[in-house]
Amino acid sequence: MKSVELGRSGVQVSEVFFGAGGIGGVGSSRAAIGRGLKIGPGLERMDEAWSRGIRVIDTANSYGGGVSESTVGRWLGEREPEGAVVATKVGAPVEPGQTTVDLSGPHIRRQLAASIRKLGRVDLFLTHAPDPSTPIAETLTAMAEAIETRRIRAWGASNIGVRGLEELLNIADAEGLPRPEWVQNGFNVAMRGDERDLLPLVRSAGLGYTPYSPLAGGVLSDRYLDGAEVQPGSRIDIARGFYADFLTEAALARVAQLRGVARDLDVSTSGLALAWLLHHPDVTAPIVSPRTSDQWVALDEALEIELAEEEYEAVSALFPS
Repeated sequence: MKSVELGRSGVQVSEVFFGAGGIGGVGSSRAAIGRGLKIGPGLERMDEAWSRGIRVIDTANSYGGGVSESTVGRWLGEREPEGAVVATKVGAPVEPGQTTVDLSGPHIRRQLAASIRKLGRVDLFLTHAPDPSTPIAETLTAMAEAIETRRIRAWGASNIGVRGLEELLNIADAEGLPRPEWVQNGFNVAMRGDERDLLPLVRSAGLGYTPYSPLAGGVLSDRYLDGAEVQPGSRIDIARGFYADFLTEAALARVAQLRGVARDLDVSTSGLALAWLLHHPDVTAPIVSPRTSDQWVALDEALEIELAEEEYEAVSALFPS
């Protein structure tokens, strides 16, 4: 597992992150609390990630109703892994009466303190989504304060579009405040909207890019081809609305073509999809979230594959960007 710099932050990270969003639920969905990985399997997945050289654990204060952060904190406290990098997020509804994203200064300060209590420390801190009701300068000032007081090492932005990122960068520069050092959006070979305008800005600004949902909830594998039904309790089953676009007849036909290319390369379909991401010039580190031990096989394959440029382009051509 290679180590790479996250944007211009000076923070070294592994080329793959482990995503703990499936522990205790499915992401921030309140309806899915209790339907994700239990604590024991969650600890096992983090052990397996560590054994593969993954050094960044990514969570959020809203994942699984707080169970994700608590479980990550337990793992860190029990294993005391040297060199681990801890990433979490702020802004999603977690406080009584909160119904929208809150990136106000007081909310960031309160929730960062709460995350530090659960996790032991926070190295990387992300805004979970934009907050149109709070002045950007207020959010930037809170992040600057957190860096200055050494409660975090760097901050980034998740679920953000190109206009929002432009605003963040412009106001940070105008006010002399720390920029976000990376972006964390949903991105995979079948969902490449960020290539149109956001990734060129990420590249020109020298930012990192750590995409989540690298396998589109498992659609970028063989499991939903040939008329296979969605299994009860799977990520797709729990969050059908989020993944609906990946389960159309047209989308699955492209996945079937991807399977054909994978067979030619003697690799699994999901392994090839992950290898494509690792080869992408703008991707710093994809975030993987295996639910079972055997799902690590795809990453193991992807780390061994050296995609030739023509193979990378052939995979890209299967899915419109």
